[in-house]
Amino acid sequence: MTDPLIRIAEALERLAPAPAAAPDFGSADAFVWHTAPDRLEPVKSVSRVDLALLRGIDRSRDTLLANTLQFARGFAANNALLWGARGMGKSSLVKAVHAEVIRQGQSLKLVELAREDLPSVGRLLNHLRSSGQRFVLFCDDLSFSHDDQHYKSLKAVLDGGIEGRPANVIFYATSNRRHLMPRDMIENERSTAINPSEAVEEKVSLSDRFGLWLGFHPCGQDEFLAMIEGYCAAYGVEISAADLRAEAIEWQATRGGRSGRVAWQYFTDLAGRRGIAL
Repeated sequence: MTDPLIRIAEALERLAPAPAAAPDFGSADAFVWHTAPDRLEPVKSVSRVDLALLRGIDRSRDTLLANTLQFARGFAANNALLWGARGMGKSSLVKAVHAEVIRQGQSLKLVELAREDLPSVGRLLNHLRSSGQRFVLFCDDLSFSHDDQHYKSLKAVLDGGIEGRPANVIFYATSNRRHLMPRDMIENERSTAINPSEAVEEKVSLSDRFGLWLGFHPCGQDEFLAMIEGYCAAYGVEISAADLRAEAIEWQATRGGRSGRVAWQYFTDLAGRRGIAL
C-alpha cells in the first residue's frame, strides 16, 4: 500500500505543478508572463505601429527612446511612467521604441506583465536576473484602488529590496493616473486618517520611484489631422485634404473627443472603404 505522505505529496504536485523552465530568449524579441504555472511565452509578432507614425508626442518619444537606448547599451537608465490622456499612444510608444532599439542593432527583450500578476513579480525577476539578456518589463494600464495591495509587489521592481532591481531589467508602466490611484480615494484617505500625510504617502510616493514621468495630453485638431495624414501616407490611402478634414472632424465629433486612438479608428474605416487591408 502506498505511503499516505507520498500520496499527499503527489496530489500537491498535481495541484501546483513545478514552474516551466525559462524559455529560449533567443527565440523571440517579446514575451508575456503567465502564472499557474509560471511561464514566459514568446510572442512571434508584436502588435505595434512604426515609431514615425506616432505624432504629437515628440518630446516623450525622444526621451523614452534615448533612455531605452542607454539601457540597451548597458548604461544607466531610469524606470519610466507614461501617464495621461486615454488613447494618446502610451502603450504604442513603448512597443514602438522597443522595435526601434532592435532596428538600431541592439539586443533588448520586451516582457509584458499584467497588473493582476504583480504578486508574482519576484519569481519573474529571478527568471530574468539569471539570463544574459536585457529586458524592458512592461505593465500596461497600471493603477490601484484604495484597498489594493498589489502596489507593494511593484516595489520589488522599482526598489528591489535587499537584492536590488536586477541590473538587466528596467520597468516601464502606462497609466491614466499620475499617482496611480484615483484622486477621490487620495482625498478620502486624507480626510479619514489620524495622520493624513502618512495615510497616502506610501501609495502616492510609488510614482516618485519612477525616474521618468512622461505626460500625455489630449491632442489639438491640427495634431489629430496630422496623425491621419501620416497613416494615409504610410499605407497609400488617397483622399483629398478637404474630404479628409471634413470626414475626420465629423468622426471625432461622434466620438466626443480627439486622440491617437480615435485617429486610427477613423483611418481604419477610411482604409476599409478604399478596399485596403491593414
